[in-house]
Amino acid sequence: MNPNLSIVIPIYNEEEGLPLLFERLYPALDALGRSYEIVFVDDGSSDRSVAQLREQFQNRADVTRVVVLARNAGQHLAILAAFQHTRGTYVITLDADLQNPPEEIARLVQAMDAGADYVGTIRLSRHDVLWRKAASRLMNRIREGTTSIRITDQGCMLRGYHRTVIDAVNHCTEVSTYVPALAYTFARHPVEIEVSHADRAVGQSKYSLYRLIRLNFDLMTGFSVAPLQFFSMAGSVIALISLCLVVWLLLRRMMIGPEAEGLFTLFAVAFFLIGVTLMGLGVVGEYVGRIYEQVRQRPRYTVAAVLEDDAAPRAQLAAPAVPPPSVPVPRVERTPEAGA
Repeated sequence: MNPNLSIVIPIYNEEEGLPLLFERLYPALDALGRSYEIVFVDDGSSDRSVAQLREQFQNRADVTRVVVLARNAGQHLAILAAFQHTRGTYVITLDADLQNPPEEIARLVQAMDAGADYVGTIRLSRHDVLWRKAASRLMNRIREGTTSIRITDQGCMLRGYHRTVIDAVNHCTEVSTYVPALAYTFARHPVEIEVSHADRAVGQSKYSLYRLIRLNFDLMTGFSVAPLQFFSMAGSVIALISLCLVVWLLLRRMMIGPEAEGLFTLFAVAFFLIGVTLMGLGVVGEYVGRIYEQVRQRPRYTVAAVLEDDAAPRAQLAAPAVPPPSVPVPRVERTPEAGA
């Protein structure tokens, strides 16, 4: 019998924090009174994370599954690998750093019981450094302006998906993607709820500023052609302005004669146009790079091992699946305190 809940947790060098995660996660799920499974996916950790996951599997083989990737593939590809091994009607993703408390899972389950097939979350009183908050807000504005994805807090991995959405995601073959945005495109009744946020228990974040920028490039180029359209329109406007400037300089030369005073102005204009051109080439290069990665058709990830016990009974009686209703579920209003 398939479980009602599947909890997906990507792991990458979380040796110090895993004992704390185990201590809080299993009691929180047992308290729900539903059948569940926890699918840990190790994303090529170089510490003792895999050994700890193996020990936990031996302790709770009835509800624990472990997917071990052969090499680091990135957080979102690791989550996609775990999705392939989930069986629950509701699938919930959770980070291992305990910044989103496992006790908040009950609120996502309640929202999906009410009919939502996609549950996004907004972190209240976000505990992150100032530059990460500012960068996230900026990237959110850029994403909302270039795509149709409406996610208030894209950095929060605590999210819930109905099995229908997971099945659609599993049929996708993108080499590089952002899982919450991809799932959002398949959702019929998406909602957002507010959840608590805490300081990272141990360790440091694996996302640097560079990786955040790369993630947003993936968002823009993976879900919209707006950047290409923007540079097409901007190029047309700049070309028109440049033509007017050339005509004006030609008329001045005919009426006044040769003059050298505007030489540095022409240099400045030329450097500006070169900069815009290079930016446009960079955007085009992002799309070409995605096409290049896709046409090679290499495996997105390689699974080295899967620890599971299909013969073991479930910890709880299976709860009936609740399909999404035919009426839309209203979204929660944004709050000023919500982080980006």
